[in-house]
Amino acid sequence: MIIDELRGKIIKYAAAQAMVWKDICYSYHDINVLIEKYSLVIKDRRMAGESVAIIGDYSPYTVALFIALLQHGCVVLPLSNRSEYTVSEFCKVVELQHSIQFESDGKLIYSKIGHVQMNDLMIKFRKKNHPGVVIFSSGSTGVSKAILHDAFPLLEKFRVNRKCVRAISFLLFDHIGGINTLFYTLFNGGCLVIPDDRSVIAVCQAIERHKVEALTTTPTFLNLLLLSQSTDSYCLESLRVINYGTEIMPEFLLLKLHDLFPEVRLSQAYGLSEVGVLPVRSISPTSSLIKIDESDEFNIRICNGMLEVKSKSSMVGYLNCENTMADGGWFKTGDLVEEYGDCLKILGRKSDIINVGGSKVYPAEVENVLRQIDNVEDVLVFPISNLITGNIVAAKFRLSEPEDLMSFHGRMIKFCKPKLSNYKIPQKIDFTSDIFHGERFKKTRITGVI
Repeated sequence: MIIDELRGKIIKYAAAQAMVWKDICYSYHDINVLIEKYSLVIKDRRMAGESVAIIGDYSPYTVALFIALLQHGCVVLPLSNRSEYTVSEFCKVVELQHSIQFESDGKLIYSKIGHVQMNDLMIKFRKKNHPGVVIFSSGSTGVSKAILHDAFPLLEKFRVNRKCVRAISFLLFDHIGGINTLFYTLFNGGCLVIPDDRSVIAVCQAIERHKVEALTTTPTFLNLLLLSQSTDSYCLESLRVINYGTEIMPEFLLLKLHDLFPEVRLSQAYGLSEVGVLPVRSISPTSSLIKIDESDEFNIRICNGMLEVKSKSSMVGYLNCENTMADGGWFKTGDLVEEYGDCLKILGRKSDIINVGGSKVYPAEVENVLRQIDNVEDVLVFPISNLITGNIVAAKFRLSEPEDLMSFHGRMIKFCKPKLSNYKIPQKIDFTSDIFHGERFKKTRITGVI
């Protein structure tokens, strides 16, 4: 069983550093002791095989509990940085029976929720006696979807030995990318470095102090890193690889990152909560083209310009909405792509496309141009309804220095004319001091008015 294999590796790596939390190092032996401790709690509370929420962020306690729950056949719902209301609603959807959180000193706080299992999909899954993981989608396109995974196929890919690295836990504890980073690190005897928070300064401090080699993050965060100029204040030379994903990487930003980190491998990641993280590689450090290495575990196909994925680690299904698997187990990702031989370029979400008089506008393409205008820190492109064309393109800008709106508008038009078709150039613009991302450091798309 894959969880038993992980326990074996934790015992094998006993003396090695497994985690750095609050600048304190924890060995694999320390983690194993905590797993044994929580196994007794699971038995005493009769939680084995039941559904349990872990409320909190990465720590030695939450990670050890996660592993212990999986080993006892539980369905685990990790929840980090969520409001009390959201936690309550998510617990109802999953029909949770228990929840656990920790105080800052590691003291365990247990609550019996006691929901009765009524969901047909969950009842059917529980009959397999397999451990499970539930992940909620970000809800950026509507209601958050409760995604049920069988933990066995989800973790199966980690049987293959990979490089041991010191990785930072940037993506959240309840994010598919964060879970991937966690288990990749532990299965390969690496060290997970947990920053004090996910601000640029805290992440840079953690990289410098603890010699982090791998950073998996988002283009939005990397843009903030460049704007902050923190690379002038902190030594980040231990970095060997930066994996980026969850949203489109602007090409100008990728070039700037390559100039700033010439010795670091920049690699695009691709994953979905429904199918896991796919084996993707960028064809070069400065290219947005990717190649997905198909195998017995993963296959891809393009249908009407949209990427579909078939994966052995695909979800069991949604707990709170209709499933979207096509015949044969193909998952419709909602991502539009262009093919370049055996490589792909991800254009963006189908739901993000702006239809202007029948012509398609990809917000990420327009933002890539607008972001290169002098004095622009960040920009968000979105549609506004129009009686004639259906929609027009609009944009909100966050500037480095104050500027007159009319003069900036003229400067923007002049800059865009040689680079974008007229219908792609924003017709309405405004300035704002707002940030355009949420806690997951991913742009939040909007529709509306200026």
